[in-house]
Amino acid sequence: MNPFTGHDIDARARRLLRTLISQYLSDGEPVGSRTLARSSGLEVSPATIRNIMADLEEAGLVASPHTSAGRVPTPRGLRLFVDSLLELKPLPRDEMARLQGSLPPHQTTTRDLLGNVSNLLSAMTHFAGVVTVPRQGDFPLRHIDFVSLPDARVLVILVFSDNQVQNRVIQLARPIGASELEQAANYLNAQFAGFRLADIRAHLASELREAGGELNRMLASVVELATASFAPDEDADDVLVSGQTNLMGYAELADIDRLRDLFDAFQQKRDLLQLMEMCVKAPGVRLFIGEESGFSALDGCSIVTATYGTNGRMLGAVGVIGPTRMAYERVIPVVQATAGLLSDALNRAAATS
Repeated sequence: MNPFTGHDIDARARRLLRTLISQYLSDGEPVGSRTLARSSGLEVSPATIRNIMADLEEAGLVASPHTSAGRVPTPRGLRLFVDSLLELKPLPRDEMARLQGSLPPHQTTTRDLLGNVSNLLSAMTHFAGVVTVPRQGDFPLRHIDFVSLPDARVLVILVFSDNQVQNRVIQLARPIGASELEQAANYLNAQFAGFRLADIRAHLASELREAGGELNRMLASVVELATASFAPDEDADDVLVSGQTNLMGYAELADIDRLRDLFDAFQQKRDLLQLMEMCVKAPGVRLFIGEESGFSALDGCSIVTATYGTNGRMLGAVGVIGPTRMAYERVIPVVQATAGLLSDALNRAAATS
């Protein structure tokens, strides 16, 4: 019977596994028993090490490539390493300063800031940097304006707290005059500036149910205008990806078919979005190794993500995609620190808006 069933391995095997994985992550080569004997610091014979390695292999934690007598960690072994053998340390002060100095001091729009973060993650890790873009309705409304268009249409200009501007064209039953448009804009700005669109829709519905409500006393066409202006945004969520070509430099991902599938996933974004949205639902750091992501195009990759938000409200996730042979002890703190700095920047922007 394998003594490591369920990954309940003893201290000696744990030390050997940590040594093997650290060596493999450093140089990418299979690790032999003699190297382990020298590097682990254990007073055991090469035969004992070989026996322990055989047990670890039977447990599915390491594997023997056909071309070498050494062993490499499996995704299962890497998972055990990250979960229980890896000692994570805070990001060094100089790297934290580099991160802070690389973010723009004055935010223009949230999307611009997120694009900067995606590029920064790629530059810091030499992998692909990914950042989800929240729906615009997740940000409070700052101001609304209306512009009359031909054929009973109205241009709605929505300005949000992150300085993003969204234009919508809505179709009404009949044309509305400039004075009515101004009246509606003044009312909506006075009542709903600082609210998110979903909250505005709820307030509108409540107001319309009240027979004496101020909105109910306005013209029916203006009520129609207000309701249409704050209709749910059907635009699809987005994810920004930077540094995809970095992945072409890793031998583990150099297979042309694997690269084609991976770049297709970056271009289509559907699977990547689904994965990142799953991360947003579980605040904190998430790690997927190999097949754990559930998407075949990412089978040869590891994905490290962390959530960001404002005032305790999760808005999205940032992360990197790279080969499974990555320096997890460095990459995880980089992603975590970047998510924290992004949240801080968004909170500052919200406080000054």
